[in-house]
Amino acid sequence: MEPDVLITYRRYRSEADLPSIMALVGSELSEPYVIYTYRYFLAFADHDDDRLPHSNDPDRPPERPIGVIVCKQDMHRGRVNRGYIAMLSVDKQWRKRGIASALVQHSIDAMKLDGAREVVLETEADNFAALSFYASMGFMREKRLYRFYMNGKDAFR
Repeated sequence: MEPDVLITYRRYRSEADLPSIMALVGSELSEPYVIYTYRYFLAFADHDDDRLPHSNDPDRPPERPIGVIVCKQDMHRGRVNRGYIAMLSVDKQWRKRGIASALVQHSIDAMKLDGAREVVLETEADNFAALSFYASMGFMREKRLYRFYMNGKDAFR
């Protein structure tokens, strides 16, 4: 990373952020999501915190998002305060700089502060890079979900 390039993190602020979020997720994840899916998750967003990574790279417009994590937290089956990571994406040009790790860690920390007892996610069973990344972040494979994705692929939770 260039020494003069600063990456800052901020949270979702408003629907004005949706096009950038949708572009990042749509370019990287195999599952197509409609705007209503994003709205469902972002309805839980706390707009007062800053956690969405942006770059001040002079070759890019200011405040251009370079990574995104979409997650929520609620009572699972009325018993367990559970965090859920629905989507994680980092622009290919910005990978291997700790951005995904920072996004996941910021999100886990925020959910723990809000009482989460566990955090779960799903990823494609053949996405070895994602499986390795999440294992390095402390996630464990709990179960295999057969034909979980619209493309027919299995997932691990």
